[in-house]
Amino acid sequence: MTDQDLYSGSSDTSEGRVFTVTGQDWDQIADGLAEEEGQERIVVNMGPQHPSTHGVLRLILELDGETVTEARAGIGYLHTGIEKNMEYRTWTQGVTFCTRMDYLSPFFNEATYVLGVERLLDIEDRIPEKASVMRVLLMEINRISSHLVAIATGGMELGALTVMTIGFRERELCLDLFELITGLRMNHAFFRPGGVAQDLPPGALDEIRGFVALMKKRLPEYAAFCNANPIFKGRLEGIGHLDLEGCLALGITGPVLRSTGYPWDLRKTQPYCGYETYDFDVQTWDTSDSYGRFRVRLNEMWESLRIIEQAADRLADLDGAPVMIDDKKIGWPSQLAIGSDGMGNSLDHIRHIMGESMEALIHHFKLVTEGFRVPAGQAYVPVESPRGELGAHVVSDGGTRPFRAHFRDPSFTNLQATSVMAEGGMVADVIVAIASIDPVMGGVDR
Repeated sequence: MTDQDLYSGSSDTSEGRVFTVTGQDWDQIADGLAEEEGQERIVVNMGPQHPSTHGVLRLILELDGETVTEARAGIGYLHTGIEKNMEYRTWTQGVTFCTRMDYLSPFFNEATYVLGVERLLDIEDRIPEKASVMRVLLMEINRISSHLVAIATGGMELGALTVMTIGFRERELCLDLFELITGLRMNHAFFRPGGVAQDLPPGALDEIRGFVALMKKRLPEYAAFCNANPIFKGRLEGIGHLDLEGCLALGITGPVLRSTGYPWDLRKTQPYCGYETYDFDVQTWDTSDSYGRFRVRLNEMWESLRIIEQAADRLADLDGAPVMIDDKKIGWPSQLAIGSDGMGNSLDHIRHIMGESMEALIHHFKLVTEGFRVPAGQAYVPVESPRGELGAHVVSDGGTRPFRAHFRDPSFTNLQATSVMAEGGMVADVIVAIASIDPVMGGVDR
């Protein structure tokens, strides 16, 4: 044995010497380096567990004084292998994996995957109306909850702690609705090929309308705190600038693209789930900066409330309507009744399955254990997630499991803008630029 610790020894890096900074004034650090090295250029490693970055994102910054001369994003610290795991599960079980990718917008992950599977099955026209309306309802509540986190965490990183506390306060209301409707606050696996898992529970529409009424009172607080706040505007205006040409060159979508004034929203340009039948407006801004992205997200929450109200009215007229396709070879046999132990199906439901016929019991067993077959082919159905275009490229070889499921996650694509937004600016503005992109690393690394 030796006295040397194998896991904490010193080593040289490819970026040159490493300096440990312990809270000194930046001028002292720069001056000390200038005397020692004869230059002020320094490479700073921010993250992957930095208190001001979104999740486990690593930023490699090259600084000249306090000016960023080069910025690179390092990803891969949250890799989960979700896409590969989906190849070893049935088509329905795949929903339980992809819902965990972008954990702030799980319903959108489920939606793009399920819509792709339904296109391969050629059952898009057979999805019950109530199922489509419930999908729209849950996605728009999810859009609000995701934008609230974006504004809350962005405010926290700027020092606007009140914005953070009220943002998470309102997000709890959204999660309460998710729990009421799906049974879970996140990772719902509620959207299924052919419809949704369960019908709305009793009293859900009253809770939804109460949520809309309360949010209409709460959202103006964000405008009062931030819109005309000179400190808030001073930290965001002109920071993280990326114009329309840059967005198109990099494939940037979502609020970052719409902050340039370009009204690209897949709910309008390539509608899905019946979005073309809802009355709402695409929100844009014309500043191409972090402040514009904040205003776009704030305005989009108002539009989501409009859609939620319309969806609630439609659901009131669809009481008792089916929420799953009537094809017994595809529709997952779900119902709200559960066993006396709080888990599994109720005895009444089990008696119903077993009492129909031996063939029905065998078919139920095979559907749950093996799953259904999907015709060979490939499909891509994108949706407008809170961060931009989210799409699933679903490939089938004719079996009961996906041959390949690959996701086009907007956070992954939008992070390409990090260097463009940060270089030439101050090191203090890097976090503002990243916050305005609103990346979620679960979707980036998946």
